[in-house]
Amino acid sequence: MRKFLLVVLLIIVLVAGGVAWFVTRKPASAFDNVTETQAPSEQLLQRGEYVARLSDCVACHSTPKSAPFAGGLEMGTPLGSIFTTNITPDKETGIGNYTLADFDRAVRHGVARDGHRLYPAMPYPSYVKMSDDDIQALYAYFTKRVDPVRQADRPSDIKWPMNMRWPLALWNAVFTEPGRYQPKTAGDELWNRGAYLVQGPGHCGSCHTPRSITMAEKALDESSPLYLSGALLDGWYAPSLRSDPNTGLGRWSEEDIYTFLKTGRNQHGVVFGSMADAFNNSTQFMTDDDLKAISHYLKALPGDPARDGTPWQYVEAASDTGSSAAHQQNPGAQTFLAKCSFCHGVDGRGKAPWISPLAGATSSLAVENASQINVTLNGSSRVVASGIPDAYRMPPFRQQLSDQQIADVLTLVRSSWGNHGGAVAPGDVKTLREHTDPASSRPIVLQMR
Repeated sequence: MRKFLLVVLLIIVLVAGGVAWFVTRKPASAFDNVTETQAPSEQLLQRGEYVARLSDCVACHSTPKSAPFAGGLEMGTPLGSIFTTNITPDKETGIGNYTLADFDRAVRHGVARDGHRLYPAMPYPSYVKMSDDDIQALYAYFTKRVDPVRQADRPSDIKWPMNMRWPLALWNAVFTEPGRYQPKTAGDELWNRGAYLVQGPGHCGSCHTPRSITMAEKALDESSPLYLSGALLDGWYAPSLRSDPNTGLGRWSEEDIYTFLKTGRNQHGVVFGSMADAFNNSTQFMTDDDLKAISHYLKALPGDPARDGTPWQYVEAASDTGSSAAHQQNPGAQTFLAKCSFCHGVDGRGKAPWISPLAGATSSLAVENASQINVTLNGSSRVVASGIPDAYRMPPFRQQLSDQQIADVLTLVRSSWGNHGGAVAPGDVKTLREHTDPASSRPIVLQMR
């Protein structure tokens, strides 16, 4: 019996030791044996700035009140809030002491210089696909071109024991896929460039792919029909980027996608919510070739007719929301006429490309109603194209309309003109009113140099 207990104890010690080694080891970097011997060229620095735009680093590592990349943005999680870190080259509070290998481990593997694990709010499950050349250029830009800012990182408010980082090593082993993006023989050069940009630096799946109970993305590439099929994330519904005719890009052409990413608007809609930040700080700065590659790749992703249902078609209202009968009988119609019809039209068609149509809009057809509630409560950010803010934006109605009024008008919108998104309950509005904070508006456009 004593020998048996000793054997069991030995096994426990060995297993514990193995787990301890696994969770504390630093992953290998492609740059472990690289010695930096000379200053980066101007071409490399410019390439790094472009990769930072592709990766939209500024969106998370900045706030409206901070210098670019100094961190401090609050990000909600089911366990509590975390705050983005300072990635300027300050030696005390930023990444000024990071080597290229340290930087690579943080970006592509989620491991900081001191060995602690990063939360996957940092999209390293996507960034792991980035090429060595792009990582090297990004490092040169952040260490040699970005201005250092002394600003200490703010600790998360996640309580013990859930704030322990070592379990993330096990999470990574199960839910991430190692290795750079490898071109697929089934796709041409343009398709593969688009796939690399969407899956890697663009990390589109971080918002547009549904997550499991473990908060892992359910798919990381087009091999799964769940990839980019739409997801609810922190008060917004990121729609499908597949060819779903109702909730995705099925009615969009490649040119429509390109125009949307290049100008922030097209005949189908205008960027709002988190996508407005992505446009303002990232997609409009991409080259035409890269935008066309992304459009080509996304348009190649098939939809799911079984999930998406019969394609939407415009239906004339039997009695228009502007009629006196509708006005008297439907409180949602009263609110629509007073607050919405001037811009979006009594027919819901909007004034493309400046004002989005409500008829046939993805947000009017998706079961998830968070985006429509959120944008009605809090309005939308300015769309800033080529440094010029637009003259049209959705105003906030948080102070003007009650939960019941917002529920009524959105129920009307989501059931008119062929829309079939479903009714909105006042409780849904109340929940998002409490969850969202209009004071925490995102930056418009930050100059990165």
